[in-house]
Amino acid sequence: MSKALSTYLKLNIFKGDKGIWMIYFLLCMISLVAIYSASSALTFRSGNHWDPVVHQAAFLLIGLLVIMAITRVPCKYFKLLPIIFLPIVIGMLAYMLTVQKGINDAARWMDLFGIRFQPSEMAKTFLILAIAVVLSKMQKEEKVHTKRGVRYVIRATKGGHAKAFKIVGSLALLICGLIAPENFSTAAMLFFVVLVMMFIGNIPIGLMLKGLGALFAIAALGVVVLLNTPDESLEGLKRARTWKHRIEKKLGHEESMQEEQNYLTADENRQVYRSHIAIANSGIIGVGVGNSVERDFLPHAESDFIFSIIVEETGVIGALIVMFLYLALLVRVGRIAQKCDRFFPAFLVIGLGLMMVLQALVNMAVAVGWAPVTGQTLPLISHGGTSIIITSFNLGMILSVSRYAEIVSSKKAEETPEIEGVVDAEEIASSEGMA
Repeated sequence: MSKALSTYLKLNIFKGDKGIWMIYFLLCMISLVAIYSASSALTFRSGNHWDPVVHQAAFLLIGLLVIMAITRVPCKYFKLLPIIFLPIVIGMLAYMLTVQKGINDAARWMDLFGIRFQPSEMAKTFLILAIAVVLSKMQKEEKVHTKRGVRYVIRATKGGHAKAFKIVGSLALLICGLIAPENFSTAAMLFFVVLVMMFIGNIPIGLMLKGLGALFAIAALGVVVLLNTPDESLEGLKRARTWKHRIEKKLGHEESMQEEQNYLTADENRQVYRSHIAIANSGIIGVGVGNSVERDFLPHAESDFIFSIIVEETGVIGALIVMFLYLALLVRVGRIAQKCDRFFPAFLVIGLGLMMVLQALVNMAVAVGWAPVTGQTLPLISHGGTSIIITSFNLGMILSVSRYAEIVSSKKAEETPEIEGVVDAEEIASSEGMA
């Protein structure tokens, strides 16, 4: 009975790539331990040390149910999602930018029926879905006869290069442009993922360079205008002032560097140097799980800077393990894409996997001081609610594609005729040659 039950659970619940499932469960376990250690501020507000862990476990459980449900959906139906939801997300982003602009975090967060979420997180998923659909429609595989035999070459359909570039570029500029004013880091990461998908999707490099050149020229003009605009005129644009001061700091302006130093010294940005202190205290093996000191002083230790607490408690070893898990996820996604015999699922898993891993790497870079503070969370580890659900939704689509890829691989293996005696013939030939 127990054997039959274990077989049923193995075959009918955890469908898809087993490597991704293992990475997912390891990240969830790390999340629960890290939240238990890093949530002292949340514990102080609630009065119960278990509340943050229970909250995180509940959303991880909901995320698991989402993954199991989405994994069972054939990946071909995912093409309908951007048609339905992308216009809704664009409307949400426009609403956040115009109506709720500049009210603390309201330009990033939206409350809908009591649920608080970031429309930019949804925009990432549906933009990647839309681009995967567009690029897949512009591809075709041709059989080419050469002197060495038959080869299969991927080419664009008639007029596909220019058409795909215009559609993808327009969608990317629209959505990234709506996200950038209040969440530049998310817009930059999403734009980078779009560029990688376009490169993989055979968009000519010449077209991409022309588009990037025009975009950089516009951006350079905007930087010049921003640097020459007085701070008084940017009073209502908090993010614009932050960008201006960061650019001036990079250019070596003494006033901005002094202002930045005063900003840190005045204890208004404790998260930067507290994070550095936590990492400096870590060593090779850390101070031990649950023994963090900086968790009581580091703002957002349970979310944006949870990697700093992980490093402080587990040292370099723990940091390398977390980094390895995300990079292993990217490797598994690449292997899934290689097994696909259709363009849409291959583009989809590459885009979703790259977005998740890139966000994790940016979060780690911020924690160690290699990047400015961006507000990016560590996927599946940081304390959160809707972000865990959206990440789980994306993992569900990746696992659905992996199921499809496994079916394709098994069919190819069944259709490939076995060549008997090949090994024996090689052994005979080699033995005769040696004689």
